[in-house]
Amino acid sequence: MVNFSRICLRKYGNFVDNLRLYVRGGSGGMGLPRLGGQGGNGGDVWVVAMKNTTLKRIKDKYPQKRFVAGAGANSSVRALKGETGKDKEVHAPVGITVTTDDGRTIGDLNADGDRVLVARGGSGGSLHSGFEPSKGQARHIRLDLKLIADLGLVGFPNAGKSSLLTALSNATPQIANYAFTTLKPEIGKLMYQDYKQISVADLPGLIEGAHMNKGMGHKFLKHVERTKQLLFVVDVCGFQLASKTQFRSAFEAVQLLTKELELYKEELVSKPALLVVNKMDLPDAEDKLEELQEQLENPEEFSDLLPADMIPKNYLTFRHVVPVSAITGFGINHLKSCIRQSLDEDAAAETKAVHLEKLQALTNNSHQQTVSTQSSVEAMKDDFTAKTECSEAQRVWQELVCASNVGLFV
Repeated sequence: MVNFSRICLRKYGNFVDNLRLYVRGGSGGMGLPRLGGQGGNGGDVWVVAMKNTTLKRIKDKYPQKRFVAGAGANSSVRALKGETGKDKEVHAPVGITVTTDDGRTIGDLNADGDRVLVARGGSGGSLHSGFEPSKGQARHIRLDLKLIADLGLVGFPNAGKSSLLTALSNATPQIANYAFTTLKPEIGKLMYQDYKQISVADLPGLIEGAHMNKGMGHKFLKHVERTKQLLFVVDVCGFQLASKTQFRSAFEAVQLLTKELELYKEELVSKPALLVVNKMDLPDAEDKLEELQEQLENPEEFSDLLPADMIPKNYLTFRHVVPVSAITGFGINHLKSCIRQSLDEDAAAETKAVHLEKLQALTNNSHQQTVSTQSSVEAMKDDFTAKTECSEAQRVWQELVCASNVGLFV
């Protein structure tokens, strides 16, 4: 048992998904009181997303894990305004959430080039500070990697997720006939004839109690957060982790997986989901599949199969239920088509929503311009009416004056 633990730790140790760093902004430069000179501000510390880098590379390259920005230059006779200190950049992989030690989120790096300010430089000495500079901000931060993929494979150990990923894509995860084969996340790419690529993340298997960090708990669940959709994988014949644990049917496995996600973060079960029923090459697989489909159509009727505390609040409705055999290749092409269809539907809906939003904005803008134009026209009309009335009054007055003058003359 001890040897197995060491093997697991060594294999998982090659993958780093959380790193704690010390960061400090540069101190400001001294001011020059006799000439009113201002010191330069200290440099800032930024975390910048960059492709082809990893947290392990940061850990290896900077074993002290300290990042300090440059200090601002002092004010002098030659340069009354001191130069600003040089910024320090920490290059991190895309998919990082930057947090403080107490878990408060500072920012996310979702795309190449995204930047998050983590430590601000101190101000240079000036008249307002008695020409004394201030120190830069100093604190510990955490870089937490959450994989970004189109699909995340969700399943109990030995459900055949790694075999499925191999059958679907170009990934080569470790595969064996024991429970915890996947000890670190794997990303595979599904390739289509029109050169479309879809990324699939194979994540360490869940066990009951994963939401309480049992097994690989949070190491697995946090990576599900950034996947667009979920791909549940269950063994058609059921699952039993060990001889002392209870056997779970395919239906029970689906509901227990749903509950684990729900207990970790309820928003996860609102993601679109597909269900893959694997190992259809096994004996009696067709009968088991038929039974599972009947149970999924009316899950409330079979809820008594589960412990009361493990019944999900809401049963998942899967967009597609696809029987496959990762070993023989049965159903793999159909599964790829279903995955593509599901993602394309979401992309189309998202594009439509963006277009409607832009159209609404244009409509509102046009309406505001129309109202503004109408207001201008009304104002011009009122002004014209006022001027016309004034002219008419002047004409009448002139006629009265003329008539009066004629009367006096007579």
